[in-house]
Amino acid sequence: MSLLLMAGVVAVVGLCRRLARRRLRSHPRLCTFLLETISTFQVCACTNELSLLGSVEPKPHAALTLTYGFTVLHGLTLTGSTCNPCGILQPVWGGGTSVEMGGLKIGAQFVAAVLARVFMHFIWRLEIAESHFGVLSQGCSNPMQTTEVQAFCIELLFSVVFQLTVLQVETVKPSYRVHLIALLITMLVYAGGNLTGAIFNPALAFSLHPHCFYDNFLIYSLVYWIAPSLGKFLILYVF
Repeated sequence: MSLLLMAGVVAVVGLCRRLARRRLRSHPRLCTFLLETISTFQVCACTNELSLLGSVEPKPHAALTLTYGFTVLHGLTLTGSTCNPCGILQPVWGGGTSVEMGGLKIGAQFVAAVLARVFMHFIWRLEIAESHFGVLSQGCSNPMQTTEVQAFCIELLFSVVFQLTVLQVETVKPSYRVHLIALLITMLVYAGGNLTGAIFNPALAFSLHPHCFYDNFLIYSLVYWIAPSLGKFLILYVF
């Protein structure tokens, strides 16, 4: 049922993206905002659902396979969208995107993060799958299973590795590039998922763990917002 739910989200988002491109050609800013919003919504909604499947047998092979598969699917269906605030920093830094447009896209991503969480709460309340039972009664899932300093360093390191790899594979054929990036994300999730969740995406982190941000905003913003952004700035500074 979870797979059908995520497939439905992908299908609806794909339809909405096509409609937005057709109907909003004369309104580029609104079109950009909506495309980034619905694309990030897909990533956040699917990842929220995937986070419930970590205990599916055989562990961790099933969860990692799903992570790889849906990362490839996102890469193939969400072309042209960033879905990660850190990814907006590079074109803004290089002058390819105005600060105003960059802020618009980042705002769209966080709006999508909230909408995805609200939507998934509604779905989980229906308890249409066994994995949904009791989810809403849980508070902060506490993704940090290590010290705050180590968690900060892990998210910083993973962000650097991810962003550096993205730069290195820019010249690779898109159909191959999406698999390389998906493989890297899966490897990072395997390496650090049990320590921090290996998210390195501020909007996605906010969608996955809103209760944690509410309970301990300073620590979680440092680990899941500042660390990935700092990693991106390090890459931009060096390269």
